[in-house]
Formats: sequence, structure tokens, C-alpha cells
Amino acid sequence: MSEMRINENRVVMNEYLEVSVKSDFVQLCSDCYHALGWTIINSSSGIDAVKLKLQRDRKIKNRVALCDLQRKCEDAFINIEKLERAKNTRAMALALGAGIIGTVFMTGATFAYLAALIPLCVVLAIPGFIGWGLPYFLYKKNVKKRTEQVNPMIESNYDVIYEACEKASQLFD
Repeated sequence: MSEMRINENRVVMNEYLEVSVKSDFVQLCSDCYHALGWTIINSSSGIDAVKLKLQRDRKIKNRVALCDLQRKCEDAFINIEKLERAKNTRAMALALGAGIIGTVFMTGATFAYLAALIPLCVVLAIPGFIGWGLPYFLYKKNVKKRTEQVNPMIESNYDVIYEACEKASQLFD
């Protein structure tokens, strides 16, 4: 989107951008876009994200190079968000699976109790209770393991962002 303004006998073309950023990344994103020549003209907070409305001069020097650096930064931000979600996804699935299996055993124990099969009820209730208690520990262990695997990848994406911002600031010098 662009807009034309006349400014002291000069036509100024601006381009606009609206991005939605998770609350955790607002400051880093603001700094990154500022390094790429954007100015924040408005921001609005949502439930989990902040919308930033940005503007910059369309005829900015090295615009093509800045657009390439901007794509790198945006890709890195997307990768960071995906990796942050990946920390919990598998752990949550395993914990839910263990809880469901525990519930199945407890259901069997309940029906065994109702059928007056007390020994079978006890046999089914033991793995049922284990299946209800295990998910917490399973979740914590898997989140910790996945965090250790994912953090180096997240850091490398932060490095990509910092390098792109440094290159962008050098283009403005």
C-alpha cells in the first residue's frame, strides 16, 4: 500500500506495512523494523499479539537490499515462533496420550467394580492411577529435552536477525 504526499515541491511516496507480533517480540521487532527504515506510526494491543503499523519512504536508498534483509528477519521471526511452539507440542501430545490411557484403565476398573469383579478392578485401577499421575512428569521431562534441542536453533535465528539489522544500519550510513 502506498500514499502520495506533496512536501515542499517534492512528491513523497510512502509505503505502509502492518504486522502482528507476539507480545514477547514487540521490542525486538520494533528495533528490527526501525533498522530496516520503518517508522512505527501506530500500535494496538490484542489478546496475544500487538499490531504494528509501519511506514517508510518508498524511494529509500538500497530499497531492494533492505527488502531482502526484511524477508530474512521475518523468516527468522516465523522460525522462532514455530520452534517455541515445538517445545510444547510433542510433550503435550505424550502427556495427553498417557492421561487418556490412564482414563481407559480407570473406566475398565469402574465397570469391573460395578460387575463385582473386585480383583480385576484393583488390577485395572493401578495402571489407571499411574496413567493419571504420569503425564505431569512426562510433560516436564519432554519439554526440558525438547528445549535443549531447540534453543541452539532459536539462537541461530536471533543471530540472523541481528546480522540483518547490522547490515541494514550499514546501508543507511
